[in-house]
Amino acid sequence: MSVIGQGMDRLDGRLKVTGQATYSAEHKIPRLAYGMMVLSTIPKGRIAAIDVASVKRMPGVMLVMTHQNALRLPKQKEEGKTEGSGGGKEQSKPDQKKQPPNPKLSLLQDDRVQYNAQPIAVVVADTFEHARDAARRLNVRYAAESAQLDFRKAKMQLRRPEPQPERPPDTGRGNVGRSMARASQKLDLLYTTPMENHNPLEPHATIAAWEGDQLTLYDSTQNVTGVRKTAAQTFGIDPEKIRVVCPFVGGGFGCKGSTWSHVMLAAMASRMAGVPVKLVLERTQMYGPVGARPLTEQRLQLGASEDGKLLAVTHDTVSSTSFVDDFVEPCTAVTRKAYASESLQTSQRLATLNIGVPTYMRAPGESSGSFALESAMDELAYALKVDPVQLRLMNYAEKDPEKDIPWSSKSLRECYRVGAERFGWAKRTPQPGSMRQGRTLVGWGMATASYPANRKGAKASATINADGSVLVRSGTHDLGTGTYTVMAQIAADALGVNVSRVRFELGDTRLPEAPVSGGSQTVASVGPAVHQAARATRDKLIATALGDSASSLHGLNANDVDAADGWLFSKADPNRRDSMAAVVTRNGGQPVSGEASADQGDEKKRYAMQAFGAVFVEVHVDPDLGTIRVTRIVGAYGVGRVINRKTAHSQLMGGIVWGLGMGLMEKTEMDWRVGRAVNANLADYHVPVNADIGSIDITMLDEHDAWINELGAKGVGEIGITGVAAAIANAVHHATGKRIRDLPITPDKLI
Repeated sequence: MSVIGQGMDRLDGRLKVTGQATYSAEHKIPRLAYGMMVLSTIPKGRIAAIDVASVKRMPGVMLVMTHQNALRLPKQKEEGKTEGSGGGKEQSKPDQKKQPPNPKLSLLQDDRVQYNAQPIAVVVADTFEHARDAARRLNVRYAAESAQLDFRKAKMQLRRPEPQPERPPDTGRGNVGRSMARASQKLDLLYTTPMENHNPLEPHATIAAWEGDQLTLYDSTQNVTGVRKTAAQTFGIDPEKIRVVCPFVGGGFGCKGSTWSHVMLAAMASRMAGVPVKLVLERTQMYGPVGARPLTEQRLQLGASEDGKLLAVTHDTVSSTSFVDDFVEPCTAVTRKAYASESLQTSQRLATLNIGVPTYMRAPGESSGSFALESAMDELAYALKVDPVQLRLMNYAEKDPEKDIPWSSKSLRECYRVGAERFGWAKRTPQPGSMRQGRTLVGWGMATASYPANRKGAKASATINADGSVLVRSGTHDLGTGTYTVMAQIAADALGVNVSRVRFELGDTRLPEAPVSGGSQTVASVGPAVHQAARATRDKLIATALGDSASSLHGLNANDVDAADGWLFSKADPNRRDSMAAVVTRNGGQPVSGEASADQGDEKKRYAMQAFGAVFVEVHVDPDLGTIRVTRIVGAYGVGRVINRKTAHSQLMGGIVWGLGMGLMEKTEMDWRVGRAVNANLADYHVPVNADIGSIDITMLDEHDAWINELGAKGVGEIGITGVAAAIANAVHHATGKRIRDLPITPDKLI
């Protein structure tokens, strides 16, 4: 029986629960010093003076790095070449723009302040306590300037973002004007979502250590390769001289997908201090310099016929970005593919503020965009007096309406059916306020979940040792998602060995290169590479056995041999077999290895690849206090072939819990007078805890996708959050009759 699909326990679970898993701040490095960032306290201006002298005299202080003494970094030309670092680098032409290697990094190269909580100094000391004390005593005087911190005013100077692959700023099909004129039911709606912060349990952390011109970074990251590339560009050195190590990540959710200032600052401080430097962000420092989900304002216009068919859809989004660098929250991405409307028009625009650069946060665009779209669909269902599930089925997209190509697979219709049956949707009475338990208002709502099935090129290697054990390697990451376990399952299945015999190594740039662990693409990208590397290794071992006169398989054809439980055997006569370990041992004991590079072909030109689901929610609302309790959530998902049902279930559950937080709690409260978060801690930034969670029922359908990759696997990391906030909002409306279009839905908005 194939090990793929089984709900196995995590192979790294014991390490984590016993505290033996080594996270980035826990590596034991000789002569280690401690760094602490100092962040700006104004949103815009210049640093007029820094009292470095008094801090340098404090106990244990080894370095105070500011714009006045920081390592001078080479500039970078637009095409990516660096200059100014020596070694005969190509010089740029006078008319070519020079800029830091990564514009969103604040690396102390000048005295400019562009947002509150921008890194402006690093203090290095012999202990963490000394570094923290010195950093807090560093006195900084500013020449403040007028900052743009008003979203409404920023909207008066909207900018059209640069096109991104698969995410154009403007899209359209059909004639929206003509279609809207024919519509008998028209809605014009405005939804908003707030700034939100990731808050992984493990804060951002980096240890930087130089040995001559060789740099090692122990960094909590979702992209070891990306960190290495950024470091190479920043310092103008060969990437081969940089090693990035990250065996475990204590949560990322997108904020650790980019390389932020503290990583390079740690390396700069280490270079200047002459010792390895550990720099761990305090919880309050994770609000500003390491990204957040941006503010969004989304206007949706829907036009439908009397029988419920969508004729026209427009979705116009404004999201906040930074003067430092642009980031687009692609809220319209889900709308472009969701329903079979005859005409559609979408736009993305940016409102620029003096804030830190926003970034990817679990299901960027799809989570905030699905809140608006799926709330609007619910409002249309009420206007048409049509069941919300039925309305979605009436507008079901049998093929991708944007590209007019078939889906590689789509089980959404079945998701609606299974989810509705498990939830008991047929018992719902449609009138708002019509369902109660005693005095408590009961509301039922639903929404569609959707997320792209992404994939990028990846490499892997596999080795069978003389004792029959297997080592599989790829430079990917485990963010707590189960990558160690899932990849071991894939390799074991392809090789024909027990999972207990497989060791999977990841999180190191010395390993075969893999893409960023973001966009729910790790299994879909790295899994095929692991599968192919394991197959290549098995085929080599079979060829060795067939050519070995001492093997019972000698002389057979390779196609006549299979493998299972660590044995090679004849398909025609399973008793004719040879152990893998024996084959390796008889041939000098040299391990047998194989490598593979797996990449997508032109499948995406022929098929649209998407994961889908349906979410059903029950809420209980206190009519006097406005408090909301989510008593149960039912989700049904079509996510391709599930490699590990236990870890996949956990991922979907985690996404649903986060969707509950998005709907009811999460908001970065900003003091817009100064552009600084005032709830920058886990006490005041509210996220769901166990007591907030009722029943969660998850079904993963058996879905075959022959086109996404050879495993048929799609991602599950992010689809779980999509649709949940909208389903909650729709349930709250059903319970109370009040339509809340501004997240989060808090009691004050219901009273």
